[in-house]
Amino acid sequence: MPRTALPFVRLGRIERYVLVQQMRSLGVALAVIAALVMLIDFVEISRGVGSDAELPAWRILGLMLVKSPAVIVQLLPFVFLFGTLGAFISLNRRSELIAMRAAGVSAWRFVLPAAAAAFFLGVLTVTAIGPLASAGDGLFQRERARISGSARSGAEGGQAVWLREGEGDRQMVIRAGRQDRANARLLDVTFFVYRTAPDGVRTFSERIDAATASLSAGRWRLTDAEAAQTGQRAMRYATLDLPSALADEEAFERFARPQSTPFWSLPGQIQRIEDAGFSSTTYRLRLQQLLATPLMFAAMSILAAAFSLRLMRLGDMARMIVLAVVLGFGFFFLNQFSAAMGSAEVTPPFISAWLPAVLTALAAFTLLFYTEDG
Repeated sequence: MPRTALPFVRLGRIERYVLVQQMRSLGVALAVIAALVMLIDFVEISRGVGSDAELPAWRILGLMLVKSPAVIVQLLPFVFLFGTLGAFISLNRRSELIAMRAAGVSAWRFVLPAAAAAFFLGVLTVTAIGPLASAGDGLFQRERARISGSARSGAEGGQAVWLREGEGDRQMVIRAGRQDRANARLLDVTFFVYRTAPDGVRTFSERIDAATASLSAGRWRLTDAEAAQTGQRAMRYATLDLPSALADEEAFERFARPQSTPFWSLPGQIQRIEDAGFSSTTYRLRLQQLLATPLMFAAMSILAAAFSLRLMRLGDMARMIVLAVVLGFGFFFLNQFSAAMGSAEVTPPFISAWLPAVLTALAAFTLLFYTEDG
């Protein structure tokens, strides 16, 4: 089979050399951004969580190490922008790009493999690195709540717990004044039961007050309960069982925020939230943003490479570098603005998540076409 038949599978010496230079530059950019993020997080945790309770330096460092990866993953588009820009500028300064072009090598031969590598790293980030970072962020959120709650109340479970669940035409809103984690119980509990008519209208059906409620084997076990249905007298029960679709541990946990939910858990989380009657817009947006991440990484790499290729023709390195950075920041803020619009349900989550990545890719390819083919 000729060598040109599979250009993206069999890389020549030039493509491999450019990829090595790109990986080195990405490593440097990642190290710089990670160091800045961890420094900022260390100061923020010291002034925030550390002010609620006297924490030793090693504890603050541990909290920083579980919190920072989620922020670093969010800033990875800048790693690919700055890293690829630095790699190609370095090649340009050493006149290696000029030599490649003079030998008749098309820019597509080393730009597209670099973009493919960024795309692959994006897939790896979404499927493996991102879930670990999300788990760390969730751990940080729980630890922060526990430390802050213990410092303020001196005991666990000082805040009220709100839950919502339901199946079919039956929905329940649950409020517990306290929670007893040691015995896996909710204390001072009130169940508000609603019925949903075929036309979608939801009406109040029953209120149940109980001293305790424990969740086990798909049912709530209530003790010292008093139930009152609409238009009927209240009935007292020593124990009362109610069917439940919640897992046992969910009686003590709030829904994790979208950034703390791993990629592989998002579809199930979305289904659980919708079954409970809540809006899953932010979670759907988060899922679509993660799916668009590889395209964003590749687009940032192409954008940086296209600006670097123009340097040798225009001879204005500083201006082009500033332009590339400004454009990269512009697309990043567009991504944030689009996410805000999606969270507010102004635009559908799919459009809000994919529009910035697609626009970045179109701009990058347009610039590369203009630079390479005029």
